[in-house]
Amino acid sequence: MSRVLLLSNGHGEDLSGSLLARLLLERGVTVAALPLVGHGRAYRQAGVPVLGSTREFSTGGLGYTSLAGRLTELIQGQVLYMLGKAWQLWRHRRRFDLVVAVGDVVPLVGAWLTGLPAAVYLVAYSSHYEGRLRLPWPAGPLLRRRRCLRVWSRDALTASDLSEQLRRPVTFLGNPFLDPVAIEPKAHQAAPAQAQEAEGVPSLGLLPGSRLPEAAANLELMLDVLARLPAPLQGPGALRLRAALVGDLSAERVGQLAASHHWQLETRAERAGGTATVLRRGELVLELVWDGFAGILAGSDLLLSMAGTAAEQAVGLGRPVLQLAGRGPQFTEGFAEAQRRLLGPGVICAEGEPGSEAVLTATAALVADLLAELGDPERGPLWRRQLARNGQERIGRPGGSARMAAAIMELLPPVEPATHG
Repeated sequence: MSRVLLLSNGHGEDLSGSLLARLLLERGVTVAALPLVGHGRAYRQAGVPVLGSTREFSTGGLGYTSLAGRLTELIQGQVLYMLGKAWQLWRHRRRFDLVVAVGDVVPLVGAWLTGLPAAVYLVAYSSHYEGRLRLPWPAGPLLRRRRCLRVWSRDALTASDLSEQLRRPVTFLGNPFLDPVAIEPKAHQAAPAQAQEAEGVPSLGLLPGSRLPEAAANLELMLDVLARLPAPLQGPGALRLRAALVGDLSAERVGQLAASHHWQLETRAERAGGTATVLRRGELVLELVWDGFAGILAGSDLLLSMAGTAAEQAVGLGRPVLQLAGRGPQFTEGFAEAQRRLLGPGVICAEGEPGSEAVLTATAALVADLLAELGDPERGPLWRRQLARNGQERIGRPGGSARMAAAIMELLPPVEPATHG
């Protein structure tokens, strides 16, 4: 039986890796994962064994983006932790036939350390950033090695660019992380425009991110933006508000941080039965959702975002994204600017100092302007078509998980059918 080890280094990377792992398991492959950042929850939820112990750090693996982040990682022991991961790789290497690296140069180096054949999904890099991708050392030499059997990019432009640079085929098969939100239950398949007609109100989704404590701080900034919305959007039933929250950001914690911003935590009865947890500030009601992220993406006209992968998924669905830069460690002003270059038109951000009164007010005004544009009978449909084309160009079509899993199967010895008798 073939054995595959998945290496990944981030929340979105773990998600893509877990989707590949599920499909490989269905095909009879033995799969294990080694998440290099965080606990690898996506793998555990998919029933994929995780090698060794795991740990999360306050930088979320993004300490390299600043001097303070690097010092924080040193103090918290992340360098020693990564050395321990390298030792785990070396110790377990003989258990596997193939390594699949998902992310950037870090899992690529990890795959090289094993000495095993490898396939690489470079989801962290794109030629859309600069027009020509400058890979960090030693990514280029490692990707040219014979043991690197396949290289997959995150978009078609990058595939063309790297094929020329590396003088080897680099292929774009789509992005697995799009699949969980592209294949929706029937209750969420209606487009935002249809949902707007049915309910009579536009919908704004909030994406504060997945890493704590940053996600909590991001949510506070978003609450301040909502409090500054123009009066017409603050009227009863004028705007549906929903926030997609990670499980670690509990209702109790949300209620505590919201109270200082004059929001009150409430539980209300739903028309279809059951209850919902909401934050209320005057006539504004923000629904808090812990297990309905895909539905929020599919059912929102506009996303207010301080997230990485979630924003990419929104763009892949053809949804406009309004950024709100924060203090990091992930969603800083620099990260937001790079994300706009990566994801193209339809990703908008107010200019100014992150977290300032001026930016919060300008962002609230942009919410109103963008919703008005989407609701215009002539400009709205045209913009939606442009957003859909942009999503195809920057993220690709759904089904990337199946295409990549099939490509991995081609690199493995044939799975022998079970014999009976």
